[in-house]
Amino acid sequence: MRAIVQPISPGRNGVCSALMTDSDFCLDPGLIYLNHAAVSPWPRRTAEAVKAFAEENARLGSSRYPYWMKTEQALREQLQRLLNARSADEIALLKNTSEALSTVAYGLAWQPGDNVVISNLEFPSNRIVWESLDKYGVDTRIAEITDVDAAEDAIIGQIDTRTRLVSVSSVQYGTGFRLDLARLGAACRERDVLFCVDAIQSLGAVRFDVQASHADFAMADGHKWMLGPEGVALFWCRREVMDQLDLKQYGWHMVEDCGNYASRTWEVAHSARRFECGSPNMTGIHAMHASLSLIEETGMTAIEARILDNSRFLMDFFLEQRERYELLTPATASRHAGIVTFRPRDGSTEALFEKLTGARISCALRGGGIRFSPHYHTPREQLTLALQLLQE
Repeated sequence: MRAIVQPISPGRNGVCSALMTDSDFCLDPGLIYLNHAAVSPWPRRTAEAVKAFAEENARLGSSRYPYWMKTEQALREQLQRLLNARSADEIALLKNTSEALSTVAYGLAWQPGDNVVISNLEFPSNRIVWESLDKYGVDTRIAEITDVDAAEDAIIGQIDTRTRLVSVSSVQYGTGFRLDLARLGAACRERDVLFCVDAIQSLGAVRFDVQASHADFAMADGHKWMLGPEGVALFWCRREVMDQLDLKQYGWHMVEDCGNYASRTWEVAHSARRFECGSPNMTGIHAMHASLSLIEETGMTAIEARILDNSRFLMDFFLEQRERYELLTPATASRHAGIVTFRPRDGSTEALFEKLTGARISCALRGGGIRFSPHYHTPREQLTLALQLLQE
């Protein structure tokens, strides 16, 4: 059956008028958006929050700054709940995941001969930063994961007496492979090794618990499954290890008494605000606050169930069509989240990708195949249309 996806013209000013409903999203109905693992479209309320903030700023300047600070604190508390952190004081608001990883990498006091353990499946952000430490004599040990069922064994097997830290992505960006974080975290804690988790492909897609994972650090930008903007990222640092990170950036915002501009003395903030050297991204904070309000209203239990159901729906198709398509994402329920990656057994993956994007199916070339990443709100009918096109 041929899938026909008709494009429509954007509305006036290109703003959400393509779909005038009371739904939480206003995506162009001519677009099948399966690319939330890259950059998500904003919910309607997020666009409205940014518009309202901009209009308020234009009319009143910073006269309502105390209220902006309340939104900033509310965002920290939302992130605390999303992570199951013990306190909002453990959460810093940074620019992106890479900055948070660099805060860890260049905050620790390394000694020549120390090593870091990662896997061969990591996104460049979680590889380059550790490899850059070779100038200090720090070795980056890469666990080769060829069998997903033995992935944790491969990572743990790289740990030795000189390992200071293990850093992994909770869900791998390429194939969507999901690690057993609790097992890895427990192994690190037993060996007195720090455990760092890039959670960008988990948060907002599946439940993530920093305490159950035995993590020491976790970070994630907001523009993927959390439905937020680029330029705002969380950095969670466990209170007990906060003082292990030496600060490399200093400014007015990272001191304990940050509102006392006339003081000639200062001390580093007792909270994770110590990692925020300057003025916050208030526009991004208002956007992120709005996006997380939708996630909280919907509930992560319901969101996770829907996302996993969408993933299973897609994987069932590729398993049934195994003579034509190879499923690269692990089919075992505990080993995947919102990402489903596949490739054709015959013909060009790139040509098929061009065919899909030409039909206004938004997806990505990742992990050696084509990556679909629908969110909880993606209509099942749109998934069916995308698969019908693949069935031609």
